[in-house]
Amino acid sequence: MTDNLFTPLKLGAIEAKNRIFMAPLTRGRAAEPMFVPNDLMATYYSQRAGAGLILTEATGISTEGLGWPSAPGIWSDEQAEAWKPSVDAVHAAGGKIVLQLWHMGRIVHPYFLGGEKPVSSSATTAPGHAHTPEGVKDYEEARPLELSEIPRLIGDYRNAAEQAKKAGFDGVQLHAANGYLIDQFIRDGTNLRQDEYGGPAENRVRLLREVLEALIDVWGADRVGVRLSPNGDSQGADDSDPATTFGEAAKVCGALGLAFVELRQPGPDGTFGQTDVPKQDALFREHYSGPLILNSDYSGEEASTDIASGRCDAVSFGRPYISNPDLAERIRVDAEWAPNRDVPKSWYFPGEAGYTDYPTMAEEKLAKAG
Repeated sequence: MTDNLFTPLKLGAIEAKNRIFMAPLTRGRAAEPMFVPNDLMATYYSQRAGAGLILTEATGISTEGLGWPSAPGIWSDEQAEAWKPSVDAVHAAGGKIVLQLWHMGRIVHPYFLGGEKPVSSSATTAPGHAHTPEGVKDYEEARPLELSEIPRLIGDYRNAAEQAKKAGFDGVQLHAANGYLIDQFIRDGTNLRQDEYGGPAENRVRLLREVLEALIDVWGADRVGVRLSPNGDSQGADDSDPATTFGEAAKVCGALGLAFVELRQPGPDGTFGQTDVPKQDALFREHYSGPLILNSDYSGEEASTDIASGRCDAVSFGRPYISNPDLAERIRVDAEWAPNRDVPKSWYFPGEAGYTDYPTMAEEKLAKAG
């Protein structure tokens, strides 16, 4: 039984109609030139408005922070205006949508920066390769952000939050997970600083707190959330004592009274290579009393069980929402989930294929009847 997945949930000022959320999913469909949303994205998001809450794909806060081909941005008036059709379409379909704010840090290849080095907490290099319009390239060493640059960085987040408000979103989520910039500051494997943003865990979560405070200034705490990944290596970002480090992060979330916290807790086959390490959601429950969202690799039944036990308040589904635009309804009636096709090409390549052409159960039925 999954009935508890269909009870409403209040996340600060945001009313979710059910507890089946759509997780952030980078899809690479923004219009060329890069970073501008388009009408195809509006179709995609509106198709999935049956989710209790849509957490958008990671969206760049600045040219400095965005290094993924055809990913959207939110630092300009043009981008905010281009996001409006997606927001309006989701609202017209009865859904709620929150924009995820993204700075990739050392994961940005110099290709996207006119040859300049990417920025991070310290002079480190991510493992693996970056995807660029010129093909796959090795990551290059980042330069440490100077203390004098931190206010400018926080200002970039503030500007992005203001643009998201202009676009009509229901709130914003700070991307502080998966080895991107904020995570690079949080974890001691990537943060080698000796100033007030480095060293002990309470210093390494300082940027997390200051950015969240800026977002709250714009939106209010009741419309601001965060995503964290408090376990295992993530794109080369790791920590020697995750319980202490993320305990401090949890204290920040609790002290600021965030509308929600989402934790990415994958198993051994997770996207970013995490191993099956101890989960940290109980740690967050000690310090944060607001709505807790868990992700990933859930079935509907597993989500229902964890909500019933009090382990979490909602579950965000990622890849299942790619191929099942009506995932919530499929869970409600215990229907089969459609698999992703042409993986991973269809996840990221431009066009409708593998993006807006997955049918709902009702559309499948009509097609068979015709």
